[in-house]
Amino acid sequence: MTVTQDLSFVHLITNASVLVQLVMVLLLGVSVMSWTYIFRKMFTIKNAQAQTEEFERAFWSGGNLNALYAEATSSRRRSDNGALERIFESGMSEFNKARASTDTLNASARLDGARRAMRAAYQREMDALESHLAFLASVGSVSPYVGLFGTVWGIMNAFRGLANVQSATLAAVAPGIAEALIATAIGLFAAIPAVVAYNRYSHDIDRLSIRFETFVEEFLNILQRQAR
Repeated sequence: MTVTQDLSFVHLITNASVLVQLVMVLLLGVSVMSWTYIFRKMFTIKNAQAQTEEFERAFWSGGNLNALYAEATSSRRRSDNGALERIFESGMSEFNKARASTDTLNASARLDGARRAMRAAYQREMDALESHLAFLASVGSVSPYVGLFGTVWGIMNAFRGLANVQSATLAAVAPGIAEALIATAIGLFAAIPAVVAYNRYSHDIDRLSIRFETFVEEFLNILQRQAR
């Protein structure tokens, strides 16, 4: 068997120790889950950005708020509502309920109710957008150490095997070290995309959060003028 065949990835993985193989399988499984969440989160954030821009254009076009609210709450469009539209719907619904109530509520009380409703909706939307980000952060920070653990264990076994060899050469220890280093390579393969995706998605979600909070304050100003 040639040296190239002995040091092929398939040969090194199949001949690694059981613990190193378990580490590789764990890292590969984590990598698959990480890539699944990366693509799902990419489509979710892009969809949220598009829906936010679409609703902002409709909201600031100068149309009637009640007509916009009726469109948002219609069963035909409800499943297509974006995060910002749901925040608007919560605030407008609470404001209309307070205005139609027989209780004598002043303008400040009605605005407080709308603010609380929109803050609650905002928190729900942010929780949905931030889901699985903690998993990507954990993969990015832990995977290299898990791979390093497999590497250290494999190198230990490689050097322990030299105890039974009278003449220790690099050719004798190279396969054991090579198969151990694959664990670190797989750990980095899992960690790097997760870190890049986490940083990018955190930035995009923070920008959406700022847009949501700005809209809430501007919408409250509009409701305040209507409440007078």
